[in-house]
Amino acid sequence: MTELLYQLDSYQQEFDAQIIAVNVELHAIQLDKTCFYPGGGGQPFDRGTLSINGSDIGFSRARMVSGQHWHVLDPEKPLPTSSQTVHGKIDWDYRHHLMRTHTAMHILCGVIFRDYGAQVTGGDMQALEARMDFEFESMTREFVAVIEEAVNKEVQLNHPIRVKILPREEAFHIPDLIRTKINLLPEHISEIRTVEIVGLDLQADGGTHVANTTEVGHIRISDYKSKGKINKRIYVTIED
Repeated sequence: MTELLYQLDSYQQEFDAQIIAVNVELHAIQLDKTCFYPGGGGQPFDRGTLSINGSDIGFSRARMVSGQHWHVLDPEKPLPTSSQTVHGKIDWDYRHHLMRTHTAMHILCGVIFRDYGAQVTGGDMQALEARMDFEFESMTREFVAVIEEAVNKEVQLNHPIRVKILPREEAFHIPDLIRTKINLLPEHISEIRTVEIVGLDLQADGGTHVANTTEVGHIRISDYKSKGKINKRIYVTIED
């Protein structure tokens, strides 16, 4: 099993690890530990490099395949062998932009759930831009302005963000842990990672986040659209 360092420390930028398996079909290696987020839950995978003895080995991306974490390499590069030690380094600027964006989405979700009880029906993000869909029957420019003011008020309150990994049974005793319309957590997962914006929001979540809300920056609602009778989409841009 791979120790997922990013789950408890989103700020670790470099690591050393040992190759524990090689997958010829995927042209990928498995490591005993990693900082690379493989993508999921709307958050893109991390960028960065892997090297052996200072030589780049052509890291492409991390992927979860059948519950296992793999590091896919450039097919033009030869596969390393098991037991070799690699050094990993993430693209920190890109990762931090994603962290800010992901936390902004939780602030938006927390405010809308607290004030209006609306659940999330979908979402996606890129660095400093994102969209999220909610169960609303109607949405107006004035209503959107109220939401934007409310989320930025929460940003400025400097809420700390806390991450925990809990046994599944304990986690599911937390009220409203799942904020999406559909519970996407597979039954076989025995431990649940929770992300809490203290005083605002607590959700099951696997992605990376900043340490406090002021680190997010200004959240601007750049657009909104109707995607159905009770499905409204909000677009946001994260600004310094």
